[in-house]
Amino acid sequence: MKSSLLARLRRNGAYYLISALILILVIPLYQALVLSPQGYGTSLNSSEHTATYLAWVGTHLPAFLLYRVLLIAAFALILNLPFSLYRIIVAQEIMVQQERENEEIADEEEVADEGEEEIEEEEEEETSDGLPAHAWRGKGFAVLAVWAGMAGIGLYVLSSIASTIYLLIVSQGYQVAQSLPGGFNSLTGFFSVTTNTVSIGLLALATLLFGAMIARGGRNFWPGIWVAFGYVAIAVTALLSGSAVSVASAPGGGQAPLSSPAIFLLAIWSAWLGIMLLRLAPEA
Repeated sequence: MKSSLLARLRRNGAYYLISALILILVIPLYQALVLSPQGYGTSLNSSEHTATYLAWVGTHLPAFLLYRVLLIAAFALILNLPFSLYRIIVAQEIMVQQERENEEIADEEEVADEGEEEIEEEEEEETSDGLPAHAWRGKGFAVLAVWAGMAGIGLYVLSSIASTIYLLIVSQGYQVAQSLPGGFNSLTGFFSVTTNTVSIGLLALATLLFGAMIARGGRNFWPGIWVAFGYVAIAVTALLSGSAVSVASAPGGGQAPLSSPAIFLLAIWSAWLGIMLLRLAPEA
């Protein structure tokens, strides 16, 4: 693995750790120490949930905005996580294949000149990441996982930003006794579906494909800790999928009971990846 790719993966690993810390520690502490004393939980659990919540946002704009910024930042930091996993999978498969080819070549006494020239040309044809220029060929599931994951995370970030801006605008001066703004339920339902169903569903597809590819390779391709990482990805998929389906069945309710556990396990999984990337060492 080239030093440029290694440095990039380590840097990304630090981003994933920061994201996990925000989701696991910073946001729960912020909710417990700042939002709850200001009545955030009460507004969500009241009988007039929508009106009470909107009124709460209007009177606690700084606290609400900081909460949303933390959540958006946490997901923005893992935007390239699927691509990092793709690089790792491709690099690992190439390394294993090269090791097997070297073992076969070691048993041969002569190598054709034409074959040597072809190998040299292939080695020269690399991307800036140190991977072959056509590393994606024959890895359709990996490519699908990359695009599904990045689309899911990107949609989550964009939809959260749009939802935040909309709530900041319509909550100005709103009182519980007033009627809801026109189209409010439709728009909030749309934001809920795009954020917690479509984007989370795409992310679940990505974790499923990545986990399946790593688990399928097993110990023949991966160290034991990576195989375990692959199986945990499948568990993350189960929670994310359950959360996405629950929100889809009741979009007006925002998050589902499985949403928090799903995000928590996703954060653990991304932190695990971050630690493994930070511990990557150059080839001897």
